Amino acid sequence: MSQPKGVYKTTKKDGSVYYRASITYKMKHISLGSYDNESDACNAYTEARAALDDTSHTIDSYSHRMIIPFQKYITLINFRDNGLYLATPIYLRQKYFEYHIDEKTILKFDRDDLFFLASHTILRRGGYFYYNDYGSQYKLLSRYGIRPFAVYGRDYVMINGDKYDYRYSNIKILNHYAGVQCDNEKVSAVYTTIIHINGNYIVGKYTNEADAAIAYNKAVDTLWTNGFTKKYSKNFISDMTKEEYLKRYSSIRISDSIISARP
Repeated sequence: MSQPKGVYKTTKKDGSVYYRASITYKMKHISLGSYDNESDACNAYTEARAALDDTSHTIDSYSHRMIIPFQKYITLINFRDNGLYLATPIYLRQKYFEYHIDEKTILKFDRDDLFFLASHTILRRGGYFYYNDYGSQYKLLSRYGIRPFAVYGRDYVMINGDKYDYRYSNIKILNHYAGVQCDNEKVSAVYTTIIHINGNYIVGKYTNEADAAIAYNKAVDTLWTNGFTKKYSKNFISDMTKEEYLKRYSSIRISDSIISARP
């Protein structure tokens, strides 16, 4: 009996049989995955063939009853419509692209991020999106200058209200530094510096965001000198020379409660 088109029978190291499905489109050979039985592999090929050959099949046509994985379906539809095969579930739009985590979760990005995200899988855990790079895991927000543990609405916002829209023009960072909160953004801004010891302690209030960030660093150094061992992440002020930093560091006042704090 001949093997169905696009389906290949093979064996695992333990001798068990499984079936691999693949398809060729525009001279590109595309793997459709591995399946435990021949019927599923055949159905995966049939679904892929229909998606590639019939433009009435759209992203919204995907069904949970289908055998082919959702992410693979997106790559096929994108390849058909845009002529570019990508390994991750990306669909190109005119001025941006979508990254389909699942049927209900669609992230939007500028085209500038296409090269990077075409080769990095976005994962979700605990409400945050991550990607792996050179063996390490990074929050997706970190690519946009948003600090670890930043809180939406306090430290950053998406201008159009869509938390899944990562286009650069849509991201507004409210607080650039660890431990710094802007109390009034419209008139004369006041920056409050807070550090967590066994609760939140106010380090001080400052009229300059950089001074507030330096005050946080000074509070960290003070706590370490006093014997605290917590690993605080200090702020880096990129547009300030070492000399200017040290001058402002020495003149900035911090709360007596920080100076007198002991483990």
